[in-house]
Amino acid sequence: MNNKIETHILKLSCKDQIGIVAKISSILAECNCNIVESKQFTDQKNGNFFIRQSFTLLNDNTLPTLKNNLENLAKILKANFFLSEIECPMKTIMLVSRFDHCLNDILFRVRNNSLNLKIKAVVSNHKIAEEIANFSNIPFHYLPIEKSNKLAQEEKIKEIIYKNNVELIVLARYMQVLSEKFTNEFEGKIINIHHSFLPSFKGAKPYHQAFDRGVKVIGATAHYVTKDLDDGPIIEQDTQEVNHEMMPNDLVLMGRDIESRVLYRAIKAHSERRVFLNNNRTIVFRGQRI
Repeated sequence: MNNKIETHILKLSCKDQIGIVAKISSILAECNCNIVESKQFTDQKNGNFFIRQSFTLLNDNTLPTLKNNLENLAKILKANFFLSEIECPMKTIMLVSRFDHCLNDILFRVRNNSLNLKIKAVVSNHKIAEEIANFSNIPFHYLPIEKSNKLAQEEKIKEIIYKNNVELIVLARYMQVLSEKFTNEFEGKIINIHHSFLPSFKGAKPYHQAFDRGVKVIGATAHYVTKDLDDGPIIEQDTQEVNHEMMPNDLVLMGRDIESRVLYRAIKAHSERRVFLNNNRTIVFRGQRI
């Protein structure tokens, strides 16, 4: 008998049809599972159905039957489905350049168990993050990038990913554009964070550009990376009001704080299997927010 509140997560998506929830619930009940949380959504525009359930498997011996029955149902529904233990940490690598505030924040949240990740490596085109990685006992890979070696360094990143069975790639202010081949290969597994001024203030010093234009709101966006630069499906966003008394450096500091918390929330949602891709959009089932 398992005494844990939740032991497993089930995700399923398919075209909407009658009886999906009832069929899933019946399979879970037959395998002596107790549903703890259940959230579902049907996109009325395209007819796509999404469901995430967390449950307690009261008898571990029923797990093979549960998997088999869910696989059979997925075939009937022509659905994508995912089943995993809830405590299984997500294998992750962090890519970072000169700015380390997001990396610092994520590593801290992993240490205090706010994020269920196993950070397998920190990869950077600068050496600034090496000390942080060493402090956390995480392998650090220095891969400087020039025009002549960009694709070769990407191949080295891929080697790190496959060697460590990485499930999530986090661009924690990694200021390099990934190739289309790379982004296609890891579709739905790369999360990026940036200020939310785009497309208005591109290039260097966006907060200084925003100051010069007298903006009243600043923010950050976390999204999945696609071949279209900074234009992938959005997972999380946040904003904060600013005023005329704030100087550019004040906006930069405030922006870094927003970026850190938005990236954290996006990673938390993804690692808890709360995010579904829905064409160019995402479905995000809210959980506990810390």
